[in-house]
Formats: sequence, C-alpha cells, structure tokens
Amino acid sequence: MKACTGSPIADTETKRLFSDWKASRALVLAVSGGPDSVALMWLAARWRRAMKRGPDLVAVTVDHALRREAAREARQVKQLAKSLSIPHRTLRWTGPKPATGLPAAAREARYALLFKAARSLGASHVLTGHTLDDQAETVLMRISRGSGIAGLSAMSRETMRDGFVLVRPLLNVPKARLIATLKKAKIDYAEDPTNRDLGFTRPRLRALMPALAEEGCDARNLSRLASRLMRANAALELLVDGAERFLALQDTAAPRPGFRTEAFMVLSEEIKVRLLQRTIDRFGCEGPAELGKVETLLSALESAANDADSGRRILLRRTLAGALVTLTSERISIEPAPPRRGSKGETDQGGGEREYRP
Repeated sequence: MKACTGSPIADTETKRLFSDWKASRALVLAVSGGPDSVALMWLAARWRRAMKRGPDLVAVTVDHALRREAAREARQVKQLAKSLSIPHRTLRWTGPKPATGLPAAAREARYALLFKAARSLGASHVLTGHTLDDQAETVLMRISRGSGIAGLSAMSRETMRDGFVLVRPLLNVPKARLIATLKKAKIDYAEDPTNRDLGFTRPRLRALMPALAEEGCDARNLSRLASRLMRANAALELLVDGAERFLALQDTAAPRPGFRTEAFMVLSEEIKVRLLQRTIDRFGCEGPAELGKVETLLSALESAANDADSGRRILLRRTLAGALVTLTSERISIEPAPPRRGSKGETDQGGGEREYRP
C-alpha cells in the first residue's frame, strides 16, 4: 500500500455518491484491480448493504491480455468481490492487438466488453472508477491536442454510450481519498505498471501534475475548469438548437438539407462552426467530423461567399467526413457524399476532404 494524504470516505458521503442510482435494476461495476476501481466496488458494496432494497451489483473485470499479471489480478478482484457478496465476471480481450494507438484500442475493447456484460445482465448502467485526478489529466490531454469547448468539458458524471449509461460516481473525489479509504479498510489493490510508463501520453502528463499544482494548476482547478466549460457548452448547444430551427424556417422550400447562405453567414462564428459540424455528422458516413477540418471548411465557405457574384452557380463544393457540402450564392446544401473511388475503381473509405472545382 502507498502512503497518501486525504481523509477516508465516510458512510454519509458514500450514500450521496451513489444515491442517484438507487432505483436501478442492476449496476455493472468495472473493476480492474487498481485502487480507483477497487474503491468503487468497496464503496458500492457498503452503500448497497445499508439499503433494504436496491439494485443488484455485478463486478466485471476486463483482462486485456497485455500483461502476464492481469489474470492474477482478476482472480484477486474475484476473491474480494466474493467477500463483499458481489457476483463477479472476468472477460478477456482476445485477438490481435494494434501496434499503434494501443491505449485507445484497449479502452474501446474494454467498454465493448463491459456493455456486453451489462446487456446480458439486463443492466442499463455501467459504473467506472474515474476520479478527480483522471478528470484533470483528461483536460490537460485535450488542451495539448487543441480541443474546443466541448472537448475541454472533459468527462461527465453520466454519459450515454452505445445504449447504456456510463456512470462516474467518483469523478469529484481525489484519488488520495480513495487510497485512504482502502488503507483504513485494509483492502489491498494492484498497481498497473503501464500507469507509470512514460511512453504513453497520460503518464507523462501525470508526472507534470506536481509542478503544475505549485502554480495553482492542480486537479481541483482543472476539474473546475472542465465543469465551467461544460456549462458553457450546454448553453452554446441551446443557441445552436435555436439557430437550426430559425434557419429551417427560412429554407422550407429547399429540396435538400442545408441553409440559406445569407442567413447562415450572419450567425456568430462559434454557432456556425457547431451548426456546420452537427449537420455534417448527421448526413456524413465517416464522422464525426474533426473540429479543425470543420473550421477550415467554414473559412473556405466564408471566403467563397464573400467573393461571390450574383446567380445560382456553384461557388464551392467539398466533402468532409462523408458529407457533400455545396455552396451557392443562395444556399449551403449538405447531403451524403457519393462513394469515393481510387485509381482502380475501388471504393475509398478514408475520411479526408475533397474539393470540387466549379
């Protein structure tokens, strides 16, 4: 066990952490064996024992088959789950593993297996052990990638994904408090060495956190930033909803989805970007569209519209994320793009951008 700072989580706080899901039929707990997920299972079991009636709890461990120790760690989770009277399943990620992008591929495989287990159990909710520290690291990762407001909102306490509700009850809890809780309960946990492997982005950012904290950029403030941006993002999405309805009323006789050019161009820049991205994602087949590419496309549309002569001739035509965007002096139409073909006539399923010269 590692030394840590922070107070253990009390019973009253545990009740608040999980109370939103007391009416659920069943909850799947994603438990890898690390301190965060083990604390999740321990706290959920304590919460459930305090109620006469409540949801069934099932712990699921995903063995990614990437480390020899993973099978042993899954067995340890099973033993702890049994001591807590929680049924347990171990699911294994089989098949070849990618040479690049391994963390992202492993994460996708993990969720796919967790949702498969939830489906078989009749559970609509999957709970993970993401903490305040994870939220802060996610914000830093997205800052480094140039994310927009939506991306910098980072993780939500609840997210709909593949028909299930992904729940993060511990998102506002520092990792140190979870470790303190396990230490007090004399519960052991595993340490995944990949969490310290500086060959991956997240561990490198994690190593920067102490220095950033000295400048006031600690996990709590980064998480607060994410919450505020989430609030701003929700407000902006409401404005996009209103703009979309307004533009639809201006364009009722149009044969294809899109907007009147003049009405679209007077909107604020952020609303135009979001509206364009939303519509491309709706009609494209290769989405979601990358924000940077949408911004580039909007710039091209604005430039072409400013240089336009009168008439209905095509001013610009491009594809992005499987959607065909056509600009005339009167309309911007957006529809599914025709299949792309390579030099030998085969369909090209790539997600790049094409330009058609009028």
